[in-house]
Amino acid sequence: MKSRDKSLPDVAEKDKSEDKGINRRQFLSSATAAGVAAASVTAPNKAVTQESAQTSPAAVTPPSAHQEAMEYDIPVGYSAEEAKDYFVGNPGSDFMVDVLKKLEFDYITTNPGSSFRGIHESIVNYGGNKSPELIEATHEEIATAMAHGYYKVTGKPLAVLAHGTVGLQHAAMAVYNAWCDRSPMVILAGNHLDVAHRRPGVEWSHSAQDCVRVIRDYIKWDDSPVSLQHFAESMARAYKIAMTPPMGPVAIVLEGHLQEAELGNQQVPIPAMTPTQPPSGDTNAVEEAARWLVEAENPVIVVDLMAHNQEGVERLIALAEALQAPVVNQFGRMNFPSNHYLSQGASAVAQADVILGLELYDTWGTINNMRDRVHKDVQRRARSDARVIDIGVKDLFTRSNYQSFQRYFATDLSIAGDAQATLPGLTEAVQSAMSRSRRASNAERKTRWQAAHIRQREQDRDWARYGWNASPVSTGRLYAELWNVVKDRDWALVSDDGQQNRWARRLWPIDKHYQWIGRSGGAGLGYGAPSALGAALAHRPEGRLPINVQRDGDMMYVPGTFWTAAHHDIPMLTVTHDNQGYHQEFMHLQRMAARRQRGVDGSSWIGNELRNPEIDLAKIVEGMGVWSEGPYSDPKDVGPAIARALDVVEAGEPAFVHVRTQPR
Repeated sequence: MKSRDKSLPDVAEKDKSEDKGINRRQFLSSATAAGVAAASVTAPNKAVTQESAQTSPAAVTPPSAHQEAMEYDIPVGYSAEEAKDYFVGNPGSDFMVDVLKKLEFDYITTNPGSSFRGIHESIVNYGGNKSPELIEATHEEIATAMAHGYYKVTGKPLAVLAHGTVGLQHAAMAVYNAWCDRSPMVILAGNHLDVAHRRPGVEWSHSAQDCVRVIRDYIKWDDSPVSLQHFAESMARAYKIAMTPPMGPVAIVLEGHLQEAELGNQQVPIPAMTPTQPPSGDTNAVEEAARWLVEAENPVIVVDLMAHNQEGVERLIALAEALQAPVVNQFGRMNFPSNHYLSQGASAVAQADVILGLELYDTWGTINNMRDRVHKDVQRRARSDARVIDIGVKDLFTRSNYQSFQRYFATDLSIAGDAQATLPGLTEAVQSAMSRSRRASNAERKTRWQAAHIRQREQDRDWARYGWNASPVSTGRLYAELWNVVKDRDWALVSDDGQQNRWARRLWPIDKHYQWIGRSGGAGLGYGAPSALGAALAHRPEGRLPINVQRDGDMMYVPGTFWTAAHHDIPMLTVTHDNQGYHQEFMHLQRMAARRQRGVDGSSWIGNELRNPEIDLAKIVEGMGVWSEGPYSDPKDVGPAIARALDVVEAGEPAFVHVRTQPR
């Protein structure tokens, strides 16, 4: 365990002279404009306040050239005349911060870089490091994935500052995850396009004619403003585009000279950003979908990336209960309560005569199954006569290079529109189309689905008991121990349980939208830890308990995430799923060996294990200032360790429990 010094001063505290009617930048501007004498009196210093400098300039003793060089980092040898060109009283980056404030960004995540030094300084000193506040990360992938997780809790995008060409290359995987997951963010990329303003050396290596090109295939839009007016309009447009379904990342290039040049007395208006109302499905098509659903004997709703917030959850409950139709939640978002009796498993699809898909990431894969053999064969999951209705926005924006859009499926009725926005109209149409006899059948349907739900939950609890006392710890036991500790808190799971047999979804009552943030999108490792931390940052002002079940392989991509958690005092309870390997790839290698009749012995671990030497994950995060315990392999140690960690988190700091587990 390690404690950290909390006594450091707040470097973001604004200049106390603001209430005197003049700030440091105004003072600098007026001082440099007054000529050589005034240029030497350029800022509030320890002995003289800004007010006295403004009212009694004759009483101020000008600093020596050496003092001036030390105070403002002017190279020795600058003349006073040259010094006038060194100081900037009203830089363009201050205006950029005004734009960010008007767009109401709460935070900007970043790993620092010189290509955006101008706006970095403005955020801290001009903006007071508040709305937006800088969140420092040790890698651009961490900064970007934090924005991804933050959006999925708040429904608001974050800004991400990336350093030129190299920063975007580091961020690229996390941007791709967000693209596949339809998660918006505004990436601000520093660059120096004008060769006349590039310093010799690395500034050339970190500049490009088109620095956004490296991520352009998986963002919605980008621009490279050449003026501050251009920047203001592009930022409003970027925010609007990012937040219009289908949502996704956008990028704006910050020209270095534009950040650092003097704005002077130029008045640049900041346009308002009017959000675009999400598109709703065509009324006639929605009414036809309602007729199909009402007339069906066994309608089934399958939902994936639908709910933007709790309202979306409530709208889906209203539709499902109106039809008494089971809901298969694919959990790209928290769309439907796991403890609702209409929450059913994927097997319900096989019974359906009408299938309603809401924002399905993969419609073809919902209806069909492809077996992983040398000659891959396809088996249809659904009945051959089942009609498929697809409501969503995926057809409104598709890019060609990266194939995240999945295999084409010819639905019987395809409705373009945001599913959450379309649901009220669909539910109303269902209620209008429902006959008296169809409405009367709902009681029998309800009884049937209640019984099926109870059977499934009881079966899941029984299955979780297998290997209950096993060492290393079974994943079912891990989630059961977690639940016993956190069940009375206002908790939120900020990780995906897909690699742990979906135990949270099967055992826990997940009924609030914020309790689940879904999967990564592009399945790129390095997403889990930082996206969980971004979600934890979003939960912090609400006082919720964020819970991260952290995979070891994912963590080793981005261990610096836990330094950011400690540095910014972001409470998060992390418990590891440490199976000491890349187990999914281990299973793939086993499958190949079995198919080729070469045995499935220990050779499948070669290239897939995280052992020899074993990794002490608890020690890694302890070295970054995070409270930690473990590793534990005995299941009886897990519950008490989690309880101790919870005390730390409830005191406002992150905590980490290292548990060695079974593979899945």
